[in-house]
Amino acid sequence: MTSSEADLQLLNDARAWAAQDPDPRTAAALTELVELAENGTPAARQDLEDSFRGTLQFGTAGLRAALGPGPNRMNRVVVRRAAAGFANFLVRAVAEAASGTRPRAVVGYDARYNSDIFATETAAVFTAAGIETFLMPAPLPTPLVAYAVRALQCDGGVMVTASHNPPQDNGYKVYLGRHAVEESGRGAQIVAPYDALIAAEISKAGDLASIPLAQDGWTVLDDGIVQDYGAATAGLADRGLFPARDLKIVMTPLHGVGGATAVSVLQAAGFTDVTLVSEQAEPDPDFPTVSFPNPEEPGALDLALGEAMQADADIVLANDPDADRAAVAAKDPDTGAWRMLRGDEVGALLGAHVVARLAASKADSPGADAAGADDAGADAGGGVFANSIVSSRLLSRIAAAAGYAHEETLTGFKWISRVPGLVYGYEEALGYCVAPNLVRDKDGLSAAVLIAELAAAAKAEGKTIFDTLDELYLVHGLHASDQLSIRVADLGLLDAMMNRLRVNPPESFGGSAVESFVDLAEGSEQLPPTDGLLYMTRDLSRVIIRPSGTEPKLKCYLEVIQSVGSAAELPEARLAARAALDQVLTDVREALGL
Repeated sequence: MTSSEADLQLLNDARAWAAQDPDPRTAAALTELVELAENGTPAARQDLEDSFRGTLQFGTAGLRAALGPGPNRMNRVVVRRAAAGFANFLVRAVAEAASGTRPRAVVGYDARYNSDIFATETAAVFTAAGIETFLMPAPLPTPLVAYAVRALQCDGGVMVTASHNPPQDNGYKVYLGRHAVEESGRGAQIVAPYDALIAAEISKAGDLASIPLAQDGWTVLDDGIVQDYGAATAGLADRGLFPARDLKIVMTPLHGVGGATAVSVLQAAGFTDVTLVSEQAEPDPDFPTVSFPNPEEPGALDLALGEAMQADADIVLANDPDADRAAVAAKDPDTGAWRMLRGDEVGALLGAHVVARLAASKADSPGADAAGADDAGADAGGGVFANSIVSSRLLSRIAAAAGYAHEETLTGFKWISRVPGLVYGYEEALGYCVAPNLVRDKDGLSAAVLIAELAAAAKAEGKTIFDTLDELYLVHGLHASDQLSIRVADLGLLDAMMNRLRVNPPESFGGSAVESFVDLAEGSEQLPPTDGLLYMTRDLSRVIIRPSGTEPKLKCYLEVIQSVGSAAELPEARLAARAALDQVLTDVREALGL
């Protein structure tokens, strides 16, 4: 096809899309874009190419992209086709597993632009396909959908959200349950081969006119589902084991949907002194006070930290816009300044707290199962701790010291949540699963309850959460981590950098010789294949380098461990760890040719 023929085909595809688009706003915008492109406007032509030369791929994260017309954007056409494909998958899977059983599904949504529309149309497609469908009553956090898949014994679930992506994006996250997946995956996000099977059904969906839409027939859930989730989540707090509740909390949902639920759950758990950051308290799809609605991003917590300093708070808690992740900030006694804790620091604190809860529970009730473990764990009378391979090794040491098993998984909660016998799991990107029997996914609200509990317990003993961290370092070594992210304009550069490392593997990092090298693409008995490289040095420094699965980035994860003999050695150990990380960072940059 010549370039002129390709241009003509592009314009014809865009016109055809506009003619069938059920959304008059995107249809009108597309028609105007076609006219601009015909008149030679370069930006309009580029927009059309981005939107139409390619198809948004359905993967293990479902769908996620900018809103707009065309097959490579999030819109009502793409969502209807995705819903039709997922519906066909569910109908077939349930028929094979439990013939004669009517499939069930739940659909939730956040407060981003078009989330409610995408959710309602998904419910209409599901209902027309014969699926008993439940629609959430309002924009609500993602963990409620993960909870509802299990609580309502559904075969599938959809959450319309782009999580912490920019305002112009939206997404479509998929869960499987009951008859549609094996036991360990019920209520969890999809993994292979289910992503490919659902994608194949989506590709077989016909044009828009061939997809039936029910006008009614689905059930809009009442607030009971929210109350049930709230009661179960607040009930995780153990007033008998950890009675302290004197804690002044500043909370921000970052303009997302978690604010009201978070305050309600914390108060029901006994933490009544909670102040919402007023400027960020209500859902707002424009996220006006932050440049990027991600608590990890610089500046995202500035308003919360300012409120905390003014109120003399003990702790700041933050959720991302769909409330499946939690961030924590507190005043560092070493510097006197407020700072956000790294995900690995919170992951270790929660892990140690879960261990303490289990130990106290077993002391009170000898032979009791691991509280909070998933079904497999409860049956086994034990519990397994887990984290992603790029997260800190500190959790494995905490678990081993307490006599618990530990597993490493690939990055992503779709893997962590599937660990048999899971009692607690986390990943360094602020994701924590503290109650897999309730939500088999990361949950920023249940995590907030236990973070408040451990912080209040520390305060009652005259300590801070930083003191609690130091106690872990004295026992297990000071684990310090850092990251290097390299954004690229050309995805081919990611392959080039990874190939460079495979052809010329580094011999040392930070002055310590590389003693083991693992090409994660080869897979192992413990981990499925994934594009990544793992280096371990003689002094136990670890470097993992992998392309991001969701962004055009190369991500490098670094961790060093410093032995600490006494509390008096901690300040020097911190300085040594920082210096070691800086040396490793320099060597990583050199190895990548930066």
